Amino acid sequence: MKDFMLIAYKESIKAYKKREIPVGAIIVKNNKVIARAHNDRQTRYDVLGHAEIKAILKAEKKIKDWRLNDCDMYVTLEPCDLCEKIIKEARLDNVYYLLKNNSKEHIFVQTNDCKELLENYQKILQKFFKELR
Repeated sequence: MKDFMLIAYKESIKAYKKREIPVGAIIVKNNKVIARAHNDRQTRYDVLGHAEIKAILKAEKKIKDWRLNDCDMYVTLEPCDLCEKIIKEARLDNVYYLLKNNSKEHIFVQTNDCKELLENYQKILQKFFKELR
């Protein structure tokens, strides 16, 4: 699990470097990464530029099916309500996130074995939002 979350974290750093909210997501099937993405709403002027949505679209193309059965998502920040609905429609088996989104009820699984990564990610988010003010 740590290895997959590290890949999602690296995606979030790509978003951060583009001055996007630093969220990264990957989709795994049969223990292989089939899609990876990061936020790009600002860069592409795209309301659907959420890391989770982009990863789902890439995974659908990869497996040639909109049903992502037997797939798991690893994402740095707990998905928002919009992404939650799309994740349910895509039929992902599990969603693991690094940091809770405190504004919502939790239905996904927070990883507990990535403490150092979590601390680094929290620092990146804090730095990002501090820079915006």
